[in-house]
Amino acid sequence: MQRKIVYVNGIERSVVAEKSELLSDVIRKSLRLTGTKVGCGKGQCGACNVIMDGKLIRSCITKMDRVPDRAVITTIEGIGTPRDLHALQMAWMVHGAAQCGFCTPGFIVSAKALLDGNPDPSREEIRDWFQKYKNACRCTGYKPLVDAVRDAARVLKGEISMQDLAYKIPQDGKVFGTNMPRPSAAAKVTGSWDFGADSGMQLPEGTLQLALVQAEVSHANILSIDTSEAEQMPGVYKVVTHKDIKGRNRITGLITFPSNKGDGWERPILCDTKVFQFGDAIAIVCADTEKHAKAAAKKVKVELEELPAYMSAPAAMEPDAIEIHPGTPNVYYIQKIAKGEDTKPIFEKADVTIEGSYYVSRQPHLPIEPDVGYAYLDDAGKLIVHSKSIGLHLHLYMIAPGLGVEPENLVLIQNNTGGTFGYKFSPTMEALVGAAALATGRPVFLCYDYFQQQTYTGKRSPFWTTLSYAATKDGTLLGMETDWSCDHGPYSEFGDLLTLRGAQYIGAGYDIKSIRGEGRTVCTNHAWGAAFRGYGAPESEFPSEVLMDELAEKLGMDPFELRYKNVYRPGATTPTGQVPEVFSLPEMFDALRPKYEEAKKRVAANSTDTVKRGVGIALGIYGAGLDGPDTAETDVELNPDGTVTIFNTWEDHGQGSDMGTLATAHEALRPLGLSVDQIRLVMNDTSKCPNSGPAGGSRSQVLVGQSIRVGCEELIKSMRKANGCFRTYDEMVAEGIPTKINGKWTAPANDCDANGQGNPFCCYMYGLFMVEAAVEIATGKTTVEGMTCVADVGKVVNKLVVDGQIYGGMAQGIGLALTEDFEDIKKHSTLAGAGFPYIKQIPDDMEIIYVETPRPDGPFGASGVGEMPLTAPHAAVINAIYNACGARVRHLPALPEKVLAAMPK
Repeated sequence: MQRKIVYVNGIERSVVAEKSELLSDVIRKSLRLTGTKVGCGKGQCGACNVIMDGKLIRSCITKMDRVPDRAVITTIEGIGTPRDLHALQMAWMVHGAAQCGFCTPGFIVSAKALLDGNPDPSREEIRDWFQKYKNACRCTGYKPLVDAVRDAARVLKGEISMQDLAYKIPQDGKVFGTNMPRPSAAAKVTGSWDFGADSGMQLPEGTLQLALVQAEVSHANILSIDTSEAEQMPGVYKVVTHKDIKGRNRITGLITFPSNKGDGWERPILCDTKVFQFGDAIAIVCADTEKHAKAAAKKVKVELEELPAYMSAPAAMEPDAIEIHPGTPNVYYIQKIAKGEDTKPIFEKADVTIEGSYYVSRQPHLPIEPDVGYAYLDDAGKLIVHSKSIGLHLHLYMIAPGLGVEPENLVLIQNNTGGTFGYKFSPTMEALVGAAALATGRPVFLCYDYFQQQTYTGKRSPFWTTLSYAATKDGTLLGMETDWSCDHGPYSEFGDLLTLRGAQYIGAGYDIKSIRGEGRTVCTNHAWGAAFRGYGAPESEFPSEVLMDELAEKLGMDPFELRYKNVYRPGATTPTGQVPEVFSLPEMFDALRPKYEEAKKRVAANSTDTVKRGVGIALGIYGAGLDGPDTAETDVELNPDGTVTIFNTWEDHGQGSDMGTLATAHEALRPLGLSVDQIRLVMNDTSKCPNSGPAGGSRSQVLVGQSIRVGCEELIKSMRKANGCFRTYDEMVAEGIPTKINGKWTAPANDCDANGQGNPFCCYMYGLFMVEAAVEIATGKTTVEGMTCVADVGKVVNKLVVDGQIYGGMAQGIGLALTEDFEDIKKHSTLAGAGFPYIKQIPDDMEIIYVETPRPDGPFGASGVGEMPLTAPHAAVINAIYNACGARVRHLPALPEKVLAAMPK
């Protein structure tokens, strides 16, 4: 141990710590300055950035023996407070630069260090700085962050005032359709927004720290589990195994379709007979400290009989492959699509046919905040679980039977959450912390390190797709034939629904009269398939959008014009036979056309013998909802002081549900003349809020938004007097009129049939992407230099939020196209190893063009947005590579060696 004096945010502090202790732990745990976040734990994300003696450092890799005595340290808390914001913090708010907010303190501290040394940095200097100091953001696409630094610099130089920079509420008080910063923005930019690891530090004395014993092989029979040595280790309270779980010890996958050959009960909470994937949890060590828990976890002895591991769909479909779940075939669900006439004679008579085979990879979500949660029993004996769940009511029913808890005795609460991008649509640690709390009777806390985040959370399910088009000489699409395999990992949850997405989205956007195809869900031993932004569309629209370019080349047509010729117009139907709710695609293409023509000239003029440049486009479509009659509920309550409270479980994982709820409610409550401050939000606690459904499938703004609208309008009806005035709270009570209304809304849609035909979504989202890319001929390295998205997501509810969603989705599309993967468990277990795109891998030249077509079934005309930006930008990147250098990559990611190998020799 050593004692040091440090000056933190201008205050002298005395700290006693081991030499090897990390500065981040001292700041967070000893000094309780939790604005400094720990993400990757390896200095690769910058969330932990602090300034020490004038230099920017990553505190998660700085040991205390490298901290000088009397060091001067600045954390986010020393830069500004919610009542006294620094210019950087104000700029971050007004540019929407804090989405989930987990990386925000690290970025603002980093930007402060930059501006201290360079008061007027250019955009490229800002980007160079964030690249050098490994500041990583998964939400924003980086552009708003650079905008924020530039404007903060203007304030600090005196060019504009803080008042000039601050958001101004319009005179009419309107919120819907404005640039108002989200309600959580001030807390996020000042580091006072507590995430799960922060609130976990506020648990009572006696809270047990958890460590998992996890499988280090991908497939095995369990012969024995010996916890005896671990139980004798210092500080250990209990080692929990499957024997301690009173319920079924399974997480139900909620099988969607009757034709599924599995029963959905194959995923263990704690493995009992088998290991199905690397990282599967076998035991939980509960101890007084995390250090003691992890040390004891190493002493648990697990005897295994290793089995063949099928790490891809083709491997698991081999005739000699054993059943991963005995009694259930590895191919456990088949999805057909049959639209219009039989395609065989159409292909035989067509002027032109073309076929290609494609692979979309096991993309990792790569949030900056690792998975974290805790659980305890309340005074009434109910089990309370706090986590990053984005499906609170859904997860409650998925884990309750496995834990042996009646649903009414289980409460799920969402912590303030760093971006999940869909992986938390699946339960991850909810059942684990629940099992530990039940087995010990004590509060318990678990936070994954980044290796666990990578190896024991779900990933995008890869698709292996073969696709064919038939067309006339003039480019009219006549028919499509498809075959796709969904590698969904070992657990079935939502695998059948994901496979249905192939039927819904392969060829989406085009009027194709005849379609035949078949898809299948395949059980493998690689990472289980979890929802990921776009949920099936990136896997489905990649092959159809790349093959459109290949068809255009065969026809001698411009790929832009081929698409324009075939997009939805009145009389067209989707692949499921549904009539689109709006026909805005021609207008979107018309909006992009002049920019596309300019881009073609620009890439031709700027190509050289060593660097070839090209332009690529792709069309992306996505439905807002979870298929068929999807339903959401919201409670709306009039309070005694005349304010209104909105209760819902619109889970927020960075996309801005607080802003969506506030803006939609404010618009619906306009007749009451309420200000923003008179609308209160109570969100994401199943004991207080009705079931609004999970925050996935871009359903929330439509489904939850409509339930908010309905609830608010019903409250207004109840308050309205015969003379048109409104009753007060006291008058409502006196007349026996309920002051709390349940708003409920169900989508006017129906489920697809066995052939994939139906009207699954009432609202869709449309995105047209254009990419300008540069390819180094000697290496195959690709750089995206510019990106444009023409977006029709209905009426824009909040431009800051929607802009941020689109920028962030496009950035993830670049990662999916070029670098991101989770195939090699060891190599891809870190942010950098998995191909995380830092700021210099994402272009600063990003543009969004809105075509706002009001949706008949959207709240005040809005559709969803979150999935759309990742439907097809990766296809545009791949098409741009081909346009640049003639290299056609059909197997993602397009690593330099793949591009180089595909170049014409």
